[in-house]
Amino acid sequence: MADNDDASSQNSGPKPDGVQILNELRMAALREVDGAKLMYCARPILRIESFLIDLYRWFHRKVCLVAGVGFFTDAYDLFAINIASVMLGYVYGHYPDSSCRPTLNPTQDLGLKIAAPVGTFFGQLLFGWFADIVGRKRMYGVELILMIVGTFSQATAAEGQAISVIAMLIFWRFIVSRLIVFVVHCTDIFFGGQMMTSVFAAQGWGNLAASIVAIVITVIYKDKISGDFPLDTCTQTCNIHATIVQVCSSPSTLNHVDYMWRLLLGLGCVPGAIALYFRLTIPETPRFTMDIERNVARATADINGALHPARGRNRNTVTQRADAPRATFTDFWDFFSKRDNFLMLCGTAYSWLAIDVAFYTLSLNSSIIFEAINFGSSAKVYDTLYNICKGNLIISLAGLIPGYWVCFLFIETMGRKRIQLMGFAVLTVLFVVMGASYNALIPDGGTAGDGNKVPAKTIVFVFLFCLANFFQNFGPNTTTFLIPGEIFPTRYRATAHGISAATGKLGAIVAQVIFRRLDPVSSSRRNLALSFGVLSIFTMSGVFSTLLVPETKGVSLEVLSNENQEGFMRAPRGEVNVQDGIVIPLERLDDLP
Repeated sequence: MADNDDASSQNSGPKPDGVQILNELRMAALREVDGAKLMYCARPILRIESFLIDLYRWFHRKVCLVAGVGFFTDAYDLFAINIASVMLGYVYGHYPDSSCRPTLNPTQDLGLKIAAPVGTFFGQLLFGWFADIVGRKRMYGVELILMIVGTFSQATAAEGQAISVIAMLIFWRFIVSRLIVFVVHCTDIFFGGQMMTSVFAAQGWGNLAASIVAIVITVIYKDKISGDFPLDTCTQTCNIHATIVQVCSSPSTLNHVDYMWRLLLGLGCVPGAIALYFRLTIPETPRFTMDIERNVARATADINGALHPARGRNRNTVTQRADAPRATFTDFWDFFSKRDNFLMLCGTAYSWLAIDVAFYTLSLNSSIIFEAINFGSSAKVYDTLYNICKGNLIISLAGLIPGYWVCFLFIETMGRKRIQLMGFAVLTVLFVVMGASYNALIPDGGTAGDGNKVPAKTIVFVFLFCLANFFQNFGPNTTTFLIPGEIFPTRYRATAHGISAATGKLGAIVAQVIFRRLDPVSSSRRNLALSFGVLSIFTMSGVFSTLLVPETKGVSLEVLSNENQEGFMRAPRGEVNVQDGIVIPLERLDDLP
């Protein structure tokens, strides 16, 4: 009898109101996402649970695949221009002097290489802001469409009396921009860094694919472009540019090179089209649905549908908005006017700038650097293009891709901050060594492009070059992408990530301008050594900016956001009828940890 009285007294106690249940459900759903690994590892694995693990893993693999294809396409287009600019030089360029192959003039080459970073600078700010308003999924689709249209339009750009093909390429490369934060909202605290690293590593595969496609196209057209570009064959006036240019005795050679760069750039839109289709099958990120759309019930249904497919989704879930902190200019100012938050933003933004100065200097100008060290120069079109493609392939296989995946292996053990500090420090040492030893390692003249044997000293320099690319990716190039996607609250995560990325692209623009001003090929050979010295200054400064950011390893996004999560959801304007299941079905609470 006493037991019944106790039970009745407990049942008659105060019931939690709708707002309290909203907060409890939100935190339970976030714990389920963050603790997905423990959820499956803490219990005996039965046959049906093994099947659920496979489905759970497939969902995350699918998210990584769709987001990664976007980065793959973007990287393919970004780095293919490094090779395509050499091809464009043969078709639309001129001879700067009697000893060089035909090339684009410095202004044209600079325009092609900074158009994408300039477009990305504005795109990151604009799309990052829009992504915090309309959603990551929707803006990711818009960016994929722009990427596909821009990539295909580059391949169809034409030359005419009233328009320049280089100008059209610059315009369309401005349209193609970098992707927003997407996958971070679907990660847990155990695999989050590895998931984001695997997505970002698609850049390495995009670079490798651009090199492979370029070398395959070059080999296919070998018989068509094996002739020389003799300086004394003929000279004619170009009616379009009103300049004197040297042309090959076989105009068909130029036509075939024109086909080559169009194929190289145009094929980049294929993976983007595939990603656009699969994007339709991925739901909006649960944190955006809860914290921005303020729809806890729908976010919970999405989480259950993704992590527990056997349960299915509750088709009776009704959309009802709760009240939560909203993204407004006043709220943005209040959040980032706090010293800690402002310093974190400064740390992520400047660190990204420091590494992008180095990354884009090496990546977008590798063909120029190869020519400066006599690795690729030849009178024959085929030999020049083949050597440049081979050099880019070596860099991808020996530096870029290993760096990404070594970072993938250690990101959850070493931590983001430690890897970033190590990367900046090692890069500083490498750039100082490369600049100081350049004159000793690279002899005057050289025969690397014309002979079959590459000088041993040149091999040493190429090894250092690959090592620098390795520690860029096993270092700040990867972590500067991860950290700003983890440390800011959901309503400003894409905006803050966009600000950081845009600052990085500002560094890429500055890097291209400085590099072209130094002109290491046409000017004194000491200018390339000076370029590495300038890079070492930026990477050294990155060590200090890294000290401003926190370590994010093993910490949930809500803790990192530097906001109190208790009572995060507030009462909406209307009544919250929780017991009738309008906001949240009560039976759903039994399914959550």
